[in-house]
Amino acid sequence: MHAIEVSRTGGPEVLRYVDTAQPTPGPGELLIKAEAIGVNFIDTYFRSGQYPRQVPFVIGSEVCGTVEALGEGAGEGFSIGDRVASAAASGAYAEYATAPAFLTAKVPDGVTSDVAASVLLKGLTAHYLLKSVYPVQSGDAVLVHAGAGGVGLILTQWAHLLGARVITTVSTPEKARMSKDAGADEVLSYPDDAAQFGEQIRALTGGAGVAAVYDGVGATTFDASLASLAVRGTLALFGASSGPVPPVDPQRLNAAGSVFLARPSLAHFMRTAGEFSWRAEELFEAVAGGAIKIEVGGRYPLSEAARAHEDLQGRKTAGSVVLLP
Repeated sequence: MHAIEVSRTGGPEVLRYVDTAQPTPGPGELLIKAEAIGVNFIDTYFRSGQYPRQVPFVIGSEVCGTVEALGEGAGEGFSIGDRVASAAASGAYAEYATAPAFLTAKVPDGVTSDVAASVLLKGLTAHYLLKSVYPVQSGDAVLVHAGAGGVGLILTQWAHLLGARVITTVSTPEKARMSKDAGADEVLSYPDDAAQFGEQIRALTGGAGVAAVYDGVGATTFDASLASLAVRGTLALFGASSGPVPPVDPQRLNAAGSVFLARPSLAHFMRTAGEFSWRAEELFEAVAGGAIKIEVGGRYPLSEAARAHEDLQGRKTAGSVVLLP
């Protein structure tokens, strides 16, 4: 089969399109024949070595396709030919990948493969941020950085459905339009000056600041995020697309208004089959019913994974990005 292998860490150029052996599902695993593969910022962290991993490895964790084979003990609830998606696959940038059955969901009718492949990781992330890290209440004001990104668009739509007032940041007029279409009440440019940005947020919130900031950008937005919070607000730092945030003096959280800083990871919010199914079922129900619309902004052949990474990191994409085997 064809796959994208990382034999040394670095830039997008290290992604190699290779022939390799088809994997065999282990106990509790499914073998999935890929129809579409999700591309996520976390993939760039593994590729670059920011998240260390032994090389060589086939990159990727998100896939939609059909069940090709069942590992021992994985048959309960699944059959050969079922259309499924997982954000916990091993070596997803490939024509075939394995995934734990308890972290795999059946894809409802009406949800296309490219949408299913690009929504699960981002949608589960949005779910745990909005319902577990800071549970949004109707009437809350929240700030979402990278509002036209894959996670940002889902966060905006879902927070809006929950009754929140949503403020987003974007980098271009086209992305501002997308963010507005997703339900953003206010769309701002990325912050140049943290203090000025905080004042701008307070002017939009009657002087109070926002109840929560959902920040997947990191280094270039962190100070502005902190400056935007209301007293006892929550800064959920769930990514670092602009680079990692330098060490933070906890006293800054006191000075900002006794605020909370969380650095969550999806794996810690779907530790059981029950927790995963709760999140996945609510997500797919919202997508299948049209309450949340998924923008697939980039579709690339599997062989052009390096170009997909270049465009993703260069902010040339909007919405989700998928590879097609």
